[in-house]
Amino acid sequence: MSGYTETSKSYFLETGTKFPRPLIWAMGAVKLAASLVNGELGLLDERVAEAIGRASREVMEGRWDDEVVVDVFGTGSGTGLNMNVNEIIARRASEISGREVHPNDHVNLGQSSNDVVPSAIRMAAYREIGERLLPALEELRERLESLGSRYGGIMRPGRTHLRDALPTTFGQFFGSFSEELRRMEHLVRNASDLLLDVPLGGTAVGTGLNTHPEFPSRVVARLREITGLPLREERVKSRSMRLVSDLVAVSGVLRTLAVDLHRLSQDIRLMFSGPATGFNEIRLRIGLAGSSIMPGKVNPVTQEAVQMASSHVIGLDASLTSAGLLGELELSMGIPLAGWTLIREVNLLSEAMSKLARSLEEVEVNERRCEELAMSSRALITILAPLIGYERVGRLAEELEKGRRVEDVLEEMGVDRERVRRILSKERLISPGFPALDR
Repeated sequence: MSGYTETSKSYFLETGTKFPRPLIWAMGAVKLAASLVNGELGLLDERVAEAIGRASREVMEGRWDDEVVVDVFGTGSGTGLNMNVNEIIARRASEISGREVHPNDHVNLGQSSNDVVPSAIRMAAYREIGERLLPALEELRERLESLGSRYGGIMRPGRTHLRDALPTTFGQFFGSFSEELRRMEHLVRNASDLLLDVPLGGTAVGTGLNTHPEFPSRVVARLREITGLPLREERVKSRSMRLVSDLVAVSGVLRTLAVDLHRLSQDIRLMFSGPATGFNEIRLRIGLAGSSIMPGKVNPVTQEAVQMASSHVIGLDASLTSAGLLGELELSMGIPLAGWTLIREVNLLSEAMSKLARSLEEVEVNERRCEELAMSSRALITILAPLIGYERVGRLAEELEKGRRVEDVLEEMGVDRERVRRILSKERLISPGFPALDR
């Protein structure tokens, strides 16, 4: 550590919040591409360019992560991260080449923190979404589809407002969430495509001053080769330097995904509640003690962890939205916070979905319990409304509250017992149509 990095400690906050590995990887990739292009354009001595390139690859590989020490809560432009990486590469390139390599004059040639860090953040987030979040999302969706197929025809009690409602099926439960995740996968892919436009070559304010006119197109092309990402040269570079609205949009989609995961986990917890005093509709195989005082107790620990992670993502989204408001005129001042936050959201959700999918591998449905609860629901009388009318069904409900049997009350209303038995058959209760009007 030297120069800017060491001095920054006296001015930046020291919270221990460091920039994540994916972002350091992306910074190394930008520096590598820049060194190659500046060497090709004759702006850097060949030996120096090669040394910077080798040092940049080491940054990409994680060799110098321990030396990326600037705090996220420092200067809002990202200059702290950029200079920290520049100084690491300059020192290492000097060792490799045997020449003095300067962090600004050589490593940062044709660049500014204002175009480098926004580009690196977008690259890192896109890569993490593609390599971690989307595979985890697909895995969870497929797990839910499998459960819906396996237990599709099993009836379970419906509940609205946590009160008895008409019966439903496990196929509908798991199918609802798998369909939602299918839609979320589509939204994530569309939103993350916004991250592919990078403003490299814009330098300080988007004009490209102090960089070669061919630098932007060449450096983005090199980055595509280095990273395998389908990056695009930003058409209006000042747009993605002064605004992080695309990051805010992606975060909004991730927040919605977090809400879905929270709801899914919450419903699983409810169905697993019991065994004697709760719903006890499903069993989860959990090999972890749930209590330090109650032997044999097991808890839905993964679902609870997912709910906490989801809550944190929702909070992080609010933080990123606020970061999008920071800055004025030519600069988005909240760049470091926005980048750290978005990558944090991606990592939390990726881990949450992966563990949640694993926890659902061996779900067992308590079929007998579910059918008993479903068939004992007072809401079953809803099926009779087309036959005797809403008001008379309401009076029927009042009689049932007194402990009377539905068959007896309906017989007094002129409906024979055999017809009641056919109407209230399990198969008719979970199918479309008007069973009460069938003869």
